[in-house]
Amino acid sequence: MANKKKPRTPTPPRRVQAPQQRTADETARQHRTALYALSGAGIVALVIVVIAIVAFGGGSNKVNDKQVGTAMASAGCTFKSVPGFLPAGQNMHTSDINKTPMPWNTSPPSNGQHYFDWAVWGFYTQPINPRMVVHNEEHGGVIAWWGPKVAQTTVAKLKAWYDEEPTGSFGTPYASLGSKVAITAWTGDPNRYQRNGYYGEGHIGICSTYTDQTKKAFEAFRKAYRGKGPEGIPLSSDAPGLGP
Repeated sequence: MANKKKPRTPTPPRRVQAPQQRTADETARQHRTALYALSGAGIVALVIVVIAIVAFGGGSNKVNDKQVGTAMASAGCTFKSVPGFLPAGQNMHTSDINKTPMPWNTSPPSNGQHYFDWAVWGFYTQPINPRMVVHNEEHGGVIAWWGPKVAQTTVAKLKAWYDEEPTGSFGTPYASLGSKVAITAWTGDPNRYQRNGYYGEGHIGICSTYTDQTKKAFEAFRKAYRGKGPEGIPLSSDAPGLGP
């Protein structure tokens, strides 16, 4: 990816250290410490609960889902949120970048098993392996996808959408979409992630065309879900050019 030339790929990034991934246990310890401090200062438990909900979205955000769903419907698109999925006995991260099939419950994928490295953040006109892109979703990324039959004028509009807020955004073609465009994200509570069968929630919208109304729907989608990945990675680690 780093050697592809403009305008087909983003500017080749410098080699950077991968953003540190916090495990569920580490995240839980950090937030327990913060909550103990607040308790010592006399903050009531109710306020603590509200802070936790604001910080992590409390799992599935039904208000966000409703607002995004309304925007998608107005643009003539489909939308749904699904429980994150991982088959029993399998690991979330795999070292097999070409594993087929991946156990995904949406297409394009909005959650689930993926390659242990993520893709360098950017907007690409050549397909990026979706097994890597799902890892970008796990880090809080919102992904714009389009099929090979989508006009280049539409791809340019998607690039303009990306350029408005590139941090935590990503773009790549996806073969099976044909002439359609799609947008996906993966959200979840880092304190619960990968515990007791909880893998967050995947969100996906699919549109037959990209119009001004579709752009508004994509903007609503990004506002609702960007930076809320189940691993709790800070959005600043999702800036263009950063990667493993």
